[in-house]
Amino acid sequence: MNKIQHWDLRVCRACLLHPYNKPQARVSRLVSRTGDGPLYGVLAALLWWQGEAERELVKWALLAFALELPLYLVLKNSLKRQRPVGLPVFITPSDRYSLPSGHTAAAFLMATILASGFPLWAPLWFGWATLVGASRLLLGVHFLTDLVAGALLGGLCAVWALSWGPL
Repeated sequence: MNKIQHWDLRVCRACLLHPYNKPQARVSRLVSRTGDGPLYGVLAALLWWQGEAERELVKWALLAFALELPLYLVLKNSLKRQRPVGLPVFITPSDRYSLPSGHTAAAFLMATILASGFPLWAPLWFGWATLVGASRLLLGVHFLTDLVAGALLGGLCAVWALSWGPL
């Protein structure tokens, strides 16, 4: 086992092997659900009806997701990193592999897009994205490096889409 994997496992153990892991998982489940796909659709619909500037945010988000999703699938199915084993798991993951975290990628993609349109709220957007990522670790389905990779993937795809300028 290399140093990164060993460190990842130690972080998972610290986060999951304590007496408060079940109450923590209940909160984490709720936070994780805020990063599920259907809520992004609701958010996009709300933004769409706000005005032209907000419609641009929706278009940038769609462009970013058009890049992020195929990259996510290629990475996940090429790297084939197994999810944590031998530790408590509090949800059934939607797929087999852990790297990168799709929830974290989507949350950081949205946080980056929203921060570009509502910069004063950027700490809120990125705080929320960080909590979505942390919830996946606290639910026992990801390692910390999966979250970092997801955050980078989502954030970079959003930055790429925003670099296109008005759509």
